[in-house]
Amino acid sequence: MMRKFILAVSLFAPAAAVAQDLPTAPYLPLELATKAAQAALEACAAEGNRVSVAIVGRDGGTKVLLKADNSGPHTGSSAEGKAFTSAALGRDTAGLSEFVSSQPANAGMRDMDSRMVIQAGGLPIKIGDALVGGIGVGGAPSGDVDANCAAAGIKAIGGAE
Repeated sequence: MMRKFILAVSLFAPAAAVAQDLPTAPYLPLELATKAAQAALEACAAEGNRVSVAIVGRDGGTKVLLKADNSGPHTGSSAEGKAFTSAALGRDTAGLSEFVSSQPANAGMRDMDSRMVIQAGGLPIKIGDALVGGIGVGGAPSGDVDANCAAAGIKAIGGAE
């Protein structure tokens, strides 16, 4: 009887030790991603803009995509590209656009990944100091308006700007 007990304990002990050593990383829960996307969409709608809003996780995978009624057919892919770019590079796409256009040696960044969209309207989503994703808005008359709507989405979930 004692042998079986010792055998059982020895089989499960390594699993417990390994579980304690597993890394943990902050992430963007779907509930918060949805809340941010809805807030950004509503911010743009309040100004009469029919846009699309995308939220991606830190890995660049799309978590949420909302398209306003009668938004343009290009707005979904634009929003996803801006969100992906912000999550991948951890910075706003307006600043990145200025960085690339002001320094021709960096123009190759546009071709790093076919999913990247380097235009204003994408912002990284940070919870505390941790980069957990990106938000992108596409379809307003200017990138500045897109970025303001994205900022409203981040503010709605208490994210850092």
